Amino acid sequence: MQSEKIDQIKAEIAAADAVSPEELEAYRMRFISKKSVVGALFAEMRHIPNENKKAYGQQVNEVKQLAEEKFQELIQQVENAGQKKSHQDLDLTLPPTTWPVGGIHPLTATRQRIVEIFERIGFNLSEGPEIEDDWHNFTALNFPENHPAREMQDTFFIEKNPDIALRTHTSSVQVRVMESEKPPIRTLSPGRVFRNEAISARAHCIFHQVEGLYVDENVSFANLKQTLYHFAREMFGKHTQVRFRPSFFPFTEPSAEIDISCQLCGGKGCNICKNTGWVEIGGSGMVDPNVLENCGIDSEKYTGFAFGMGIERIAMLKYQINDLRLFTENDIRFLRQFRSLL
Repeated sequence: MQSEKIDQIKAEIAAADAVSPEELEAYRMRFISKKSVVGALFAEMRHIPNENKKAYGQQVNEVKQLAEEKFQELIQQVENAGQKKSHQDLDLTLPPTTWPVGGIHPLTATRQRIVEIFERIGFNLSEGPEIEDDWHNFTALNFPENHPAREMQDTFFIEKNPDIALRTHTSSVQVRVMESEKPPIRTLSPGRVFRNEAISARAHCIFHQVEGLYVDENVSFANLKQTLYHFAREMFGKHTQVRFRPSFFPFTEPSAEIDISCQLCGGKGCNICKNTGWVEIGGSGMVDPNVLENCGIDSEKYTGFAFGMGIERIAMLKYQINDLRLFTENDIRFLRQFRSLL
């Protein structure tokens, strides 16, 4: 009786066929799985008399081996059938599928353009940590402890260590460069900065700056002005006008804010420039001698200038964007407008 059942299962295995994954799975469940008919044959071993168990076991093992060999054949058969079907379904006369094309983010494009302009006149790139200590972010830059000038920037301090904070400007990178290199120094420091400000159309708590530093013998304010004239006209066009207004920064003396003629109205006056015809793009000045001395540079021998500007502000002017928040909202409708920047 058992021999007849084994012969019947062998015949089923030999006749089995599969051309689809579903049929292959059905074969596996019937002949390979633990609850298969082959598994049932092994379970019946306990009912076989001891003198017949050896012969019965050999027969069942043959069935198991036959089932596994057939299963491997069917796997290859199903794979070949799938490949053949995929080739048959391919219609070479159909038009190609158009995949969405991305673009460079406007802030990235602006940063790259700023870096390119200054690299052409000898500036190299320098980077530093976004989490800074008090010395590099404030003290070395001529911010005395408890000085009112520190209130110019609302800082994110680390709660457990008040001497550690998220950097409020990339001037901290310039300090690190001056500490590690000897003049002449001509470096550009782009990066992300953090200030505890309310988010609005004109301000954000996370934004990007790029700051430049040039230290050498006989560096003058005239060098600073010519450098920024060159940048403004390369960035916004040769007809762009530049002006300097006296200002105050703890790390430069004298200090000046930089204005350019409004790109939207051509200097005639509009809502963006508050009808003045001018838009501020950053600050600048001659490096304070105290800063040079703090960094180990002889202020009697060397002088230098520094400048800084917000990359978001430059991008808003260049691409005529009126809301700072658009840069970080990841609205695909906004970003699609800049595909041409690839």
